[in-house]
Amino acid sequence: MQVKKEMTGQQAYSKLTALCARSEHCQHEMLEKMRQWGVSKEEQAQVMQRLVSERYVDDERYARAFVNDKVRYNKWGRRKVEEALWLKHIDKEISKRVLDEVDDNEYLNVLKPLLKQKRKTISAKSDYELRMKLIRFALGRGFTIDIIKQCIEVEDEDEFLD
Repeated sequence: MQVKKEMTGQQAYSKLTALCARSEHCQHEMLEKMRQWGVSKEEQAQVMQRLVSERYVDDERYARAFVNDKVRYNKWGRRKVEEALWLKHIDKEISKRVLDEVDDNEYLNVLKPLLKQKRKTISAKSDYELRMKLIRFALGRGFTIDIIKQCIEVEDEDEFLD
């Protein structure tokens, strides 16, 4: 059996600064890494305070990057992004502020092509069944019902669903 060597606060700080230099990370991720490395609670607090004061870690900056990536590239809706930020222990104030910055039109621009693509793969006996399947799909992606209805109504006008 191999004995796990505990890491000092300075060693953890060096590893975490290198990690933060490559990509954005939140406080929760840094604390979790230090916990896994066996860094003492006191040293975790000191390292975390230093990382924040030297701006290696900034939860608001992280949330902005996270929201941008998840909406644009992963095609997630507000609810799914909000839940993911909650799992990352991002403060509700920060989460709400960052999500409110995303324009509804951006969600529409993400959802419309998704629905169009999904429509091609759905077999439905009626327009009602088709709409329900599309709504369930979009809800699963984290979009809110108001954005979904807005998209489906716009698509109806374009004879998308007929």
